[in-house]
Amino acid sequence: MPLLLLRFFQSKQIQSMEISFQIVVVSVLVCCMFCNSVVESNNLNGDYYTNNQEMMGVQPLSKISMHELEIGIHAEASIKATTRLLGLKGESSQWINVEFKHPHPTADDWIAVFSPAIFNASTYVPTMGNPANLSPLLVSSPIKYQFANYSTPDYVDTGYGSLKFRLINQRYDFAFGLFSGGLAKPKLIATSNKISFANPKAPLYPRLALGKSWDEMTVTWTSDYDINEAVPFVQWGLQGEEQVRSPAGTLTFTQTSMCGPPARTVGWREPGFFHTSFLKNLWPNLRYTYKLGHRLMDGTYVWSKNYSFTAQPYPGQNSLQRVIIFGDTGKAERDGSNEYQNYQPGSLNTTDTLIKDLGNYDIVFHIGDMPYANGFLSQWDQFTEMIEPIASAVPYMVASGNHERDWPNSGSFYNRGDSGGECGVPAETMFYVPAENRANYWYSVDYGMFRFCIGDSEHDWREGTEQYKFIEKCFATTDRQKQPWLIFATHRVLGYSSNEWYAQEGSFEEPMGRSSLQKLWQKYRVDIAYYGHVHSYERTCLIYENICMSSETSHFSGLWNGTIHVVVGGGGSHLSSFSSLKTKWSLYQDYDFGFVKMTAFNHTSLLFEYKKSRDGNVYDSFTITREYMDVLACTIGSCAATTLAL
Repeated sequence: MPLLLLRFFQSKQIQSMEISFQIVVVSVLVCCMFCNSVVESNNLNGDYYTNNQEMMGVQPLSKISMHELEIGIHAEASIKATTRLLGLKGESSQWINVEFKHPHPTADDWIAVFSPAIFNASTYVPTMGNPANLSPLLVSSPIKYQFANYSTPDYVDTGYGSLKFRLINQRYDFAFGLFSGGLAKPKLIATSNKISFANPKAPLYPRLALGKSWDEMTVTWTSDYDINEAVPFVQWGLQGEEQVRSPAGTLTFTQTSMCGPPARTVGWREPGFFHTSFLKNLWPNLRYTYKLGHRLMDGTYVWSKNYSFTAQPYPGQNSLQRVIIFGDTGKAERDGSNEYQNYQPGSLNTTDTLIKDLGNYDIVFHIGDMPYANGFLSQWDQFTEMIEPIASAVPYMVASGNHERDWPNSGSFYNRGDSGGECGVPAETMFYVPAENRANYWYSVDYGMFRFCIGDSEHDWREGTEQYKFIEKCFATTDRQKQPWLIFATHRVLGYSSNEWYAQEGSFEEPMGRSSLQKLWQKYRVDIAYYGHVHSYERTCLIYENICMSSETSHFSGLWNGTIHVVVGGGGSHLSSFSSLKTKWSLYQDYDFGFVKMTAFNHTSLLFEYKKSRDGNVYDSFTITREYMDVLACTIGSCAATTLAL
């Protein structure tokens, strides 16, 4: 059996900790094991956190009380994985069967997956003393778990069970542990053999994103090759023609880059390396093929599988252009792991529906709250693997959410612990956005007839701030003749929402949300503003200063006179309730998982569709028909005041 945990009962001589393991990972564990206790320990608004669990969700791994761990290896208990070497044909994921037995089974028994497989905390001496209940100690959290009776209903009667797990290539080997005592009082009963992927360092999970120029695509991927081991690059070219190679830069982050626990303690896991290559001088609308490569120091090559994408249209190009927008997806496991509490039930539906429809859209905007890793770093690998079929084929543009960024005294606008100590570092490193400073996650991109101005609601957006100036410049520099469809998007609702807790605030928005921005939306004639954060769907009328500027609900034509605000945070995380108060500006509400699709047919016609994740069917829609002169014309708040010269 692997040294999954400290096993002092097997040897008089305690083994030394693996040099590769960061001992400091446990140093703060004495003080804090859960995200919830992080919030309390930092004197944050604990009532807000507690009362809004429906909105925020609970990271499943945070439910495991590792500081209560006991060792209870039983000679008659066992756990075994039937497959030991995975990915022999280059697969990055594989299903395996795990069999186990326990002489004293209970309904609270559970199976955990650990990676790396070797854990040994024997040399750890807590800096704050050595409480008895903290020894022995798990070095880090498992990457996922299932309850023993998940697929074996008679486990409690027979003591025998089996589970199917889906493992993905996450750079390290794996081992399973059989626990009793539930998540609150875990006791290790048995450990399994090791399981490994044939090439744990392989280049995996490419993520496309638009670059800073219209003819540039970026490719970011994950591997375990540092630059002193191999040179990363992308081999690419027009489909069927000669391929060229473009070099890639390499980034990573360390444990000390994290701002607090659990990201800096029990949730830490070596993230690997992230490589980004810039594919330039693309011909618009043409199909390109690419594959990821690493040239090892001995001259041999390691390759990914083949991928392809279609280059973006020239800015202002008059052609069919289709955009997907959603937020707050989260990550779910296809084997049911970590989902015992029904966490993020819709994320796979959203992902799978988009995968099935991959040929019918051109670009995706995920506006914040991606995996809800909340400081458990292993979840980022699982998220990038989940979205790979989408992100490897079309640009996957992201925005910063509270569960990526927020942490006390870290520069975020909200002094809360929603990121679990990540303070934006994994998101900023693993996903490229064409921002001037990726620590400030605001940026603009042009896609054909669209101009997208992406805000960062986790940094101050109010008038006079750096972000406010960026937003105004993004709006003001849009050539509406060439790019008639001006879109604003950010994570939190800076516009309008009938969500229950916003109604309780009395604002129907993020406090201070629209007070500064609504005059910019009106002045620069923003067509649609999108938000996540609220886990449901809602659409407003054409609105300015709480007033519907039109009585139309499904077709808008003629003079521009207001912005439509859309909440599309139903990507997969817990659904958010609506207020019982009825607002005149709210045209459509849906307490369900879904996403939005915009289709620009030409410079004058736009189709908006809201689709449910479970079936991909349209449940709300409207059209906009507008000529260039309709955007130029003045309406309330959209033109500067003038005086009559004498």
